[in-house]
Amino acid sequence: MMRRRAPPPPPPAAVPGRADNAADGGCGHVPVLVAAVVDALSPRDGGLYVDGTFGAGGYTRALLAAADCCVAAIDRDPDAVRRARELACGQGGRLAVVEGGFGDMERLLTPAALGPMAPGPIAGIALDLGVSSNQLDSAARGFSFRLDGPLDMRMSRTGQSAADLVAVLAEDDLARLIRDFGEERFARRIARAIVAARQRQPIERTLELARVVRTAVPRVEPGLDPATRTFQALRITVNDELGELDRGLEAAERLLMPGGRLAIVSFHSLEDRRVKNFLRRRSDTAPRASRHDPIPAAAAAPSFWLPHRRPIKPRAEEIARNPRSRAARLRVAERTAAPPWPPDHGPPQRNAA
Repeated sequence: MMRRRAPPPPPPAAVPGRADNAADGGCGHVPVLVAAVVDALSPRDGGLYVDGTFGAGGYTRALLAAADCCVAAIDRDPDAVRRARELACGQGGRLAVVEGGFGDMERLLTPAALGPMAPGPIAGIALDLGVSSNQLDSAARGFSFRLDGPLDMRMSRTGQSAADLVAVLAEDDLARLIRDFGEERFARRIARAIVAARQRQPIERTLELARVVRTAVPRVEPGLDPATRTFQALRITVNDELGELDRGLEAAERLLMPGGRLAIVSFHSLEDRRVKNFLRRRSDTAPRASRHDPIPAAAAAPSFWLPHRRPIKPRAEEIARNPRSRAARLRVAERTAAPPWPPDHGPPQRNAA
């Protein structure tokens, strides 16, 4: 029987990830949906804004240019933090740089961290989810299935790497991870192939893993590398990206001032679905009864108002200029004066009376 040859990787347009960060530090590349994000946040003089995923600073630069405002830039990638601090040197105290994950922004945005920028009501928060182009295009970071590098994928460069996961997870756990976080229909076959391959020798390089996955996938979707979803699943797990998103959404709800805006750019359905469901629950003006709670939560005031019910997508000319932006979806929400909902994802508690 002739052995099926692994398909060649598709062109770079098929690689998912944040499209805001060019290797030149962002100066020569327009971040995805930047005009729509700035329009959504409507920065004004004297306002305090948070760029929760600095990357190469595309959104931060745009916000600082749009108004005489202040920006707190957060990132957990040490390389991004270094770039942010270099940018801050020329901003006259309008940019504060904080190292950490945006899910911890409530804890991170302290008077000590903000320095001369006095902490105050936050008028807007921007989040650009997923892996940045700087991370994706660096072989040493281990995010790409196209470049040979260590199988790492750690945004913060700390903790368990993708190679660690591939080495220790049982077949069932690998299959579940690839299915749930990669939405991969051949997750079981891929997990079985990984376990068989690592019994021969450890899988420690990106191209080694990509080769194993490509061989295990029986049918290839046009324009999509077979390794895409497996690499996505490992990256999400290594960096707890969905947990970070959940924490970030709740923190934004607590931090934003009434009338403050939240703008979130996502690149795959797992992220976008989480954002959509969170915002729809928080903006629902007609809570429904359920079999668990037959009395509708009439006192549950919406904490967000949605100026757009559907996500904003890149225009054709932006996709032509930057193919990685084609999967981007921007969702926008405005904070109401209602109190934040409790962290259990349910509506605010009604009075016992």
